[in-house]
Amino acid sequence: MEIRGKLALVTGGSDGIGREIALQLQGSGADVIVTGRSPDKLQAMAALGFGTIAGDLSTAAGVDAVVDGVAGKPLAILVNNAGVGSDYELDEPATLDSAAHCIRTNLDAPIALCTRLLPVLRAQPEAAIVNVTSGLAIAPRAGGSIYCATKAGLRSYTQAIRHLLKDSNVHVIEALPPVVETNMTAGRSGKKMSAHDCAAEIVAGIRSNKREVNAGMVKLLQTLHSISPALARRIMIGF
Repeated sequence: MEIRGKLALVTGGSDGIGREIALQLQGSGADVIVTGRSPDKLQAMAALGFGTIAGDLSTAAGVDAVVDGVAGKPLAILVNNAGVGSDYELDEPATLDSAAHCIRTNLDAPIALCTRLLPVLRAQPEAAIVNVTSGLAIAPRAGGSIYCATKAGLRSYTQAIRHLLKDSNVHVIEALPPVVETNMTAGRSGKKMSAHDCAAEIVAGIRSNKREVNAGMVKLLQTLHSISPALARRIMIGF
């Protein structure tokens, strides 16, 4: 799709991958609105020419704030990027609150935004929904069971709505990042993709109307999974 002149909304767009997506969409000529929870980070984005919406997407009020913030605007690109991890431990009921927060942010909020913003997306000559999942949506790791479940759920939802919208003007893209250098992965060892490079692949995917953007090492994971799903699962479960 042609990005120049489009209005884009990037959730979680004041930090990490979302910030890089927002910057690169802006650099391609889009008008961009970002959402976030940190007043300081949103202020910094506003200083760079971005529209901003404050809201915690784990809450109904936060979702309402985002929908209200783009009301009456010709939204053409919705990037559901906001995501959080979970401190869930299988034998610790006290961590269920963290699990619920992760589910609301990573799965419930993108579903709500796709549903509630679809009418305005349909009203544009061309539009795109970009749901950012994870390589862990393909094969989970034991140490992030709730996070993996939310991303696998969003992957399934994305595939389903892509079929439902196949004859419409709304193109549905799934973006699957690998481990990326962000605040969420701080402290994790191993090779990490830069947020800039990950965002570049996602924005290129929007431009070329891809169905899936397998960023970085996820390309290899997808290839392995296509050959042997069981092997991919065995490798990733202890990752």
